[in-house]
Amino acid sequence: MPVETVEIHGRPVTFRRAGRGPVLLLVHGITSSSQTWDAVIPLLAAEHTVIALDLVGHGASSAPRGDYSLGAHASGIRDLLAVLGVPRATIVGHSLGGGVAMQFVYQFPERAERLVLVDSGGLGNEVSLVLRLATLPGAEFVVPLLFGPASRLAGGVASRVLPRLGIGDSANARGIGDGLRSLGRPEGRRAFLQTARAVIDPAGQRVDARDRLYLTEDLPTLVVWGERDPIIPVRHGREAHALMPGSRMEEFPGAGHFPFNDDPQRFAAVLGHFVATTEPATHDEARLEARLRRQRRAG
Repeated sequence: MPVETVEIHGRPVTFRRAGRGPVLLLVHGITSSSQTWDAVIPLLAAEHTVIALDLVGHGASSAPRGDYSLGAHASGIRDLLAVLGVPRATIVGHSLGGGVAMQFVYQFPERAERLVLVDSGGLGNEVSLVLRLATLPGAEFVVPLLFGPASRLAGGVASRVLPRLGIGDSANARGIGDGLRSLGRPEGRRAFLQTARAVIDPAGQRVDARDRLYLTEDLPTLVVWGERDPIIPVRHGREAHALMPGSRMEEFPGAGHFPFNDDPQRFAAVLGHFVATTEPATHDEARLEARLRRQRRAG
């Protein structure tokens, strides 16, 4: 699909768009881009309007010095949807994008029809060693040595290192390799480090949404996870599913961190069925207030 560009706050934001029907907004993970969804966009676009964006600091979007927190990314999504004239959408977030998606529905519940979390961050402490190492002091000097201007160096490092970390199978390697190419640019490396440090520290993930998952009670929610995810364990998805009343969960046996690469057909079918068999959420401020007050009393 051709890449489209709009200017928001004076900076370019890039995205891909295809299809007609209920709107699916696809949010990628750290170092990745809209390209991470290439295997499933054509399948989803058969019955949906698919918008896959490049988060700020990722893909071909601008990478300014600034705020790379989940909240800032969520606000950027709101701004993009507003510019495109899309009032509401089903938000589909993978890895870091899952954390962004949860933050989006928390900040802008009136704009979320459904929530889909795919091997999502923000649901527990554990995360891969590679991402934890990126938050250590001095990482800004090491990353350029590993992922310098030559993108083939990043690919070579990936091919040697990923198998030793247990993430060298084809679907994982393809997904991670696509992301590593962004680290060949200085601005991409800077955005990666700032984004990682916003949500992770050397001890693991430091952003945890589990204490407010009860707020999704009226939001149709689907959790999708690769059973053998070596980056974020499937246990996080199972625990989150148990904490979200009425949510659905689909595990992909044998799949890793990128289940939509392992089995694109099944992923598209699961997501399509979920949209077709649920009604878009309607936001009610009074209901939200009552739920928050009830939870406070229970606590």
